[in-house]
Amino acid sequence: MSTEAVERFPKITDEGLAELRERIGAKIEKTLEPWCYEATRDNIRHYAYGIGDDNPLWCDPEYAAKTRWGGIVALPSFLFATNRIVSGYVGGLSGVHAMWAGADWTWHLPVRRNDEITTEAWLKDLIEHETHFAGRAIQQIYHVDFKNQKGELVAEADSWCFRTDRDHARSGPKYADVKNRPPKRYTEEELAAIFDLYAREDVRGATPRYWEDVHVGDKLPTLAKGPMTITGFIAYAQGWGGLYIRANKLNWKQFSKHPGLGIPNRFNVPDCPERVHWDSEFALRVGAPGAYDYGPERCSWLTHHLTNWMGDDGFLRKASSKIRRHNPEGDTLRIDGHVIRTFVEEGRHLVEVAQEARNQDGELSVIGAGIVELPSKSTR
Repeated sequence: MSTEAVERFPKITDEGLAELRERIGAKIEKTLEPWCYEATRDNIRHYAYGIGDDNPLWCDPEYAAKTRWGGIVALPSFLFATNRIVSGYVGGLSGVHAMWAGADWTWHLPVRRNDEITTEAWLKDLIEHETHFAGRAIQQIYHVDFKNQKGELVAEADSWCFRTDRDHARSGPKYADVKNRPPKRYTEEELAAIFDLYAREDVRGATPRYWEDVHVGDKLPTLAKGPMTITGFIAYAQGWGGLYIRANKLNWKQFSKHPGLGIPNRFNVPDCPERVHWDSEFALRVGAPGAYDYGPERCSWLTHHLTNWMGDDGFLRKASSKIRRHNPEGDTLRIDGHVIRTFVEEGRHLVEVAQEARNQDGELSVIGAGIVELPSKSTR
């Protein structure tokens, strides 16, 4: 089927929006079960490996036992695997495409090995935008609280998706030049430069980074992600769980309950909208430049950048991410950051970092920021 063929997906309507607005502030009682209820050793490791993070604090019990935490703790972004809504499962506007676009996270306590995580979520706001990508778009914002088995609030987050008309996005101007480019083919020299960044990736680990030794303007080491492949996107889905990836009877059950999820594939078989991440033809049908990475995956790359830098004795307090464009397969990101503030608040020694990631063509992919708590020499 040609991507230029006439296609009619469901549209954003004023009636649908009005119905969705009635849900604002109401606790969501029923949703998809999470991929992970518990922060087991394997669940934490699978998520870490899914973003390419081999930090032994998350993955090696013997190493972690010697740290201030006394054992394995979960990397901050692991919580994406414990709630589908923070990861992009949106209600209302049946059949209208959802693209995860950003999050604001706050962490209060570490998630320790075998912690049981429960969540509460509600629709926080709906904001209408006029976008270059798809014309009229709705920013659908949810709030989620995360608690452990003791009832302690370990984290909270606002995350949002943009709901867009697939037909409009397909013919929109944003990626017209990208779609017309020949597939990226890397030279051996280009690959060597990327792989050198992997070889030199600096995981601070057991060497403390003291607050007093950090200064405004300090740069974080560049973190590489890519060149992106379908294999990499699937690796992330293995650790995170995806939103709608189901097999056989379970697949039939979700489409029977939510018919808008079942978009016929080339065999006329209902298949999930999530296949934009591995099915390039379908990704083009919804306006993307090809099969592309997951939004929560990219957010997790930003927090990976921060946890590498802060070391075992640091604690990530806040992080934000705002996605600016799709990363289709073949793209490579370089994530950079620099210190913009050091301050003390409620006895905590904190550092604020600004981040951005650009692809191999210099195009801005995502902007982010984080607030890291570091150990202080004054409290040694």
